[in-house]
Amino acid sequence: MAKCEMLINSVPGEECRIAVVVDGRLEEIYQERASAESHVGNIYNGKVVNIEPSIQAAFIDFGLERNGFLHITDLHPMYFPGDSKEDLENVGRKIRRRDRPPIQQALHRGQEVLVQILKEGIGTKGPTLTSYLSIPGRLLVMMPHMQRLGVSRKIENDQTRRELRKLLSELKPPPDFGFIVRTAGIGRTKLDLKRDLAYLQRLWSSIEKRRSHSEQVGELYAESDLVVRTIRDVFSADIDRIIVDDPAAAQRAKDFLAIASPRSSSKVMIYREPIPLFRRFGIEQQIENIHRRTVELQSGGSLVIDSTEALVAIDVNSGKMRASQDAESTAFEVNKEASDEICRQLRLRDLGGVIVMDLIDMIQAKHRRSIEQQIRQNLRRDRARTRVGTISQFGILEMTRQRMRPSLSRSTFMDCPACEGTGAVKSPESVLLDLMRRLATVLHQSRISYVELTISPDVAFQLLNRKRADLVELEKRYNKRVLVRVNDHGPVDEIELVAHDAKGSKIDAESARIGGVPTLEAIEASDRDELFDKDEPSGPEQEPSDTKAKQAEADESQGSKPRRRRRRRRGGKKRSKASTSAGGGNTSEMTVTANTPQEQQAVKAPTLSQPRSRKRSTKVKPANINSDTKAE
Repeated sequence: MAKCEMLINSVPGEECRIAVVVDGRLEEIYQERASAESHVGNIYNGKVVNIEPSIQAAFIDFGLERNGFLHITDLHPMYFPGDSKEDLENVGRKIRRRDRPPIQQALHRGQEVLVQILKEGIGTKGPTLTSYLSIPGRLLVMMPHMQRLGVSRKIENDQTRRELRKLLSELKPPPDFGFIVRTAGIGRTKLDLKRDLAYLQRLWSSIEKRRSHSEQVGELYAESDLVVRTIRDVFSADIDRIIVDDPAAAQRAKDFLAIASPRSSSKVMIYREPIPLFRRFGIEQQIENIHRRTVELQSGGSLVIDSTEALVAIDVNSGKMRASQDAESTAFEVNKEASDEICRQLRLRDLGGVIVMDLIDMIQAKHRRSIEQQIRQNLRRDRARTRVGTISQFGILEMTRQRMRPSLSRSTFMDCPACEGTGAVKSPESVLLDLMRRLATVLHQSRISYVELTISPDVAFQLLNRKRADLVELEKRYNKRVLVRVNDHGPVDEIELVAHDAKGSKIDAESARIGGVPTLEAIEASDRDELFDKDEPSGPEQEPSDTKAKQAEADESQGSKPRRRRRRRRGGKKRSKASTSAGGGNTSEMTVTANTPQEQQAVKAPTLSQPRSRKRSTKVKPANINSDTKAE
């Protein structure tokens, strides 16, 4: 049987970390710092400060820095103008849209609302609130104003569900309260459930008493610290030991278990060795591996995990794995191993939102269905709510996972100040080109006397070697100085450009708008010919004929239609080309006018010994022959 342990590393006033380890392998990790304490699950007395009918939501002031977001779907029916009853099987679910009134009819500004934090705020967004209150115990979850009894959805056995529901109804819970039996309640006696129910009732009485004595917005109930929360929600009979390195945290754990599960309180043990607890059990390196982008699989494959603003992308690579000669079997084996590791990584990293998996393509439908079923089976042990789709024809599997708190990477790392979290900065060559453009923009201003540049060593090396001549030319053109300084500690793409006038005062030159109309110069015909002549082979200068009529007359005087067709193949009847010599010499082109029969005969006779080719001759500039030359 696998050995399961819970390790608790607590540093009072700083950080608490809890790891669940199975046979030395990290399966779950929970972390909380005093500077970023979680507020999820806390209950507040709030006040409506704004209502937005366009999004059917209200913003609630509940005593923290940012207002909370309360959507109409999270508003309890007791705030509606009429009564709304829920079905027994829909405990905790929101009522249908057609049964909900508009939020502007249910709430008004200044109204007091009892709310609970559902999700922490992320970035500029405030926390997500709900008025469906739930207070968890060890075996039960109490829901005020629900009047319903139920069993956790994670308990799937019908017989077990019926037994737990019957046991709960025999306790005769108070009216106007709903209760749900948690998975930890399986196999517990009626006395155990009754003890937990009494504990939750005392807790609710203290919340109502505090609310009656205070009319201000503020906290009414705070969730327990991470040690008690984790033992309450995660601890089960499968855990053999709870090892704690802080005596105070160990005492809190033992006190809670004495109430919730007296028979398990003896499993709490204190660790007193000088070597840190997580290092002693080999957990630190496994935690470091969580933050890596690539996760290696034992078979030789790998996972590549990328978190973006919109979704989490997970790519499965086969790597060096070759399970068999059959590609389909290899893909199936890699995807099987990857599906187990993906579910583990989702728990460890606490990734939420939309998750997209790019699996290795499998042709057989039974293999795809098997992978889908395996992923759903692995997600059953996940405390977060999940929804899994089907594998598409492209090997893509989409799923969603409830975001219960900020991911482990978000709470551990900060965005890089150099790349602002993108993971990439400009290359020195790109920075240098941008710098030269900025200098050209700034130096042309007459009020500037000199410019100071502060750049990274890599950019300075490129500037003073590759672009030294260009920099000197800019200084001469505008008669201004450019002073270059090197910052050894700044990012490679950081440029500090400071312009000064003749008195040495700083000038904001880059933000100045360049006025006036740009001066543009058209390219003259002669300049255009010179541009095109640069790459043309040279030939004897000849001049074009005056009119198309004379050219057409010359073509007609040359004889038959086949001759004209040959001219079209070689470029049309407008130009008659003299073929190049057999040695591939210069190509010349001439337009000839035949006036006499002798001249026509001379024109028809080929003057080159090389056979005629059907290939189109090289395009060259037409030779120029003026009218005076033709007359001669």
